[in-house]
Amino acid sequence: MTPAARLLLDARRTRRPLDALPPEARPADAAAAYAVQDELVATLGGIGGWKVGAASPGAEPGCSPLPAPGIVPSGHVFPRDAFALNGLEAELAFTLGRDLPPRPAPYTEADVLAALRSVHPVIEIVDSRFTDMRGADPLSALADFASHGALVVGPGRGAGLRVDQTKQPVRLEAGNDVLYEGVGGNAAGDVFRLLVWLANHAAARCGGLRAGQIVTTGSCSGLTFARPPSRVRATLDGLGVCETVLD
Repeated sequence: MTPAARLLLDARRTRRPLDALPPEARPADAAAAYAVQDELVATLGGIGGWKVGAASPGAEPGCSPLPAPGIVPSGHVFPRDAFALNGLEAELAFTLGRDLPPRPAPYTEADVLAALRSVHPVIEIVDSRFTDMRGADPLSALADFASHGALVVGPGRGAGLRVDQTKQPVRLEAGNDVLYEGVGGNAAGDVFRLLVWLANHAAARCGGLRAGQIVTTGSCSGLTFARPPSRVRATLDGLGVCETVLD
């Protein structure tokens, strides 16, 4: 195991965050950060899904595999000390109905759309293995599953999968507080560009996306924080509701 993977795994298991990775252990580029992700996810239960996002409609996407044990259904109750940050993001996610394995030709949007089984409202719990998540260098944060804590998955819809995120209303609440309410809040714009990018990235990196994996496509609500105990509710109009409890 590389020093970066070992340090991040230790921080996760001991719940003792790092100020930073030592300079000699920091990933030198995105490929090295993705390699650290691969080491970590193999140790933490395998790939149950992916997160993918981009800072703007024209920006290069980035991604992370999601450890399978951290993907839970709507209504899940987390113990109070489960996360250091309790960051919250309401997101739009898709479950794959069939594999997208490596192949000579790049995947297109039509290919990816045909492989999808359902679309879901989800809540990503944002967490970090660093004392200052925002101050961590970008490649170290990428290696740390892009600050992923857990993914709460709402009920899926099997029809109308070509959702236009730029027109999607989203509301995120914690208890009686409205943390976010808006339309088209994902900075990446049309999230299907992200799905196509991820399909080709995963095909080159790890044998491709697999049936049953869920892909969440970035925050539609920005990053907000909840103070436990708190009941969190994400509503994506026309798609449904996802809820979780930070006890």
